[in-house]
Amino acid sequence: MTRRILTSITLCLIAAVSLTAQGWKSIQQYGVLPTNTPSENRDLLQKAIDEMTARGGALYVEPAEGGYPMDGGLVLRRNVSLIGAHGPTGRGTADPERKSPTGSLFRITDREHAFLTVESATQVRGIQFYYPEQTNTDPAQIIPYPTTIQMSQEQAVQGVTLSCLTFYGEYMAMDFRAPGQLICEQILFEHCYGYPLSGRFIAIDRCYDVPRILHCHVNPANMREFRRSFSRQIIDAVVGQRTYTYWIDHTDNAQLMDLFTFGVHGGIYLGAETYGQLTNFNFDCVGVGIHKLGSQWFNRNWQIAQGSIIANAGPTLEETHPILIEGKGHTALSNVEAFSGDNGALSNHKASYDYMTVTGPATVTMTGCRMTGYRAADPIHLLDPQAKLRAVACIDKDNNLMDLQVK
Repeated sequence: MTRRILTSITLCLIAAVSLTAQGWKSIQQYGVLPTNTPSENRDLLQKAIDEMTARGGALYVEPAEGGYPMDGGLVLRRNVSLIGAHGPTGRGTADPERKSPTGSLFRITDREHAFLTVESATQVRGIQFYYPEQTNTDPAQIIPYPTTIQMSQEQAVQGVTLSCLTFYGEYMAMDFRAPGQLICEQILFEHCYGYPLSGRFIAIDRCYDVPRILHCHVNPANMREFRRSFSRQIIDAVVGQRTYTYWIDHTDNAQLMDLFTFGVHGGIYLGAETYGQLTNFNFDCVGVGIHKLGSQWFNRNWQIAQGSIIANAGPTLEETHPILIEGKGHTALSNVEAFSGDNGALSNHKASYDYMTVTGPATVTMTGCRMTGYRAADPIHLLDPQAKLRAVACIDKDNNLMDLQVK
């Protein structure tokens, strides 16, 4: 027994030395514990962050059974990272005794404050965020929590990495809409999973140096491992919010790759003051897959490729579009498929109205796009007489090869 205890102590010391050598310190070294109250843990973690900001470093969210109760209002100061043990846990970690997640986990019940506000040169990685009081069955009981992670509301934010994060029961996951005259730059979102009950997972506004959203997955089954998947009624309520999972505006050369969402009104909103690339995506059971706007001709252009859209859940069939384009600018589509149909997970029309509706004087080119599952006689509707479109080697719902030019 003595030898076993000494071995355990030795391993703990080795682990502590290893973390210290990497510039990491366990949050438990600062008194943050699973047995504390949420306010105690918040105050102790904030003190640790404040002490570390001058020299920089990482605080390790040491895995703990059931995680750490935590109030919101935390500020991740410059140069500090919060690091946990996990990749994104797409169906949840599971503590069999509690029927809840476990590990590098924050348990959040604060309904008044954004959980974490980040400053420049910060990183959050490998952590789970859990709202145990959030309903998964009754739309009338949805709690509109403040956002889980937001940019500073007082200063510009540059150089933030948000990676391998999982959200359970959040209302909005990550909000980087710069307030007032502030901006954000070089913001990276990658490998983040959740299902926000507002329908909003990531929002970016006024980001003028290459924001990146990579490999993110939004799915109402993300708590399946601990038996809290969302009901059909909840999914219908989220769709009814008429919001977008991914929302960006006032951004330069946005890079968006490998994005998934299911059971929301909108897949992605590409605002009037944006341009960039969207590739390798799947927007499943949505009302509108891609909503692209444009304020002018110079650089309000999007290259969109290698994706699929199942649009079946708009407020009405006539408002259900895989692709909706407004305003000016150019959209280049390559190998973007729509195959709308039924899905028992939510209320839906079992089809889309069309493949694409264009309401402004935009230009559109299409190559190798398969268009099926729509009810209208034609897959494309140009509602502005100044709109121009060229489709090459595309396939309609009757498997007819379609080469089309409208100008």
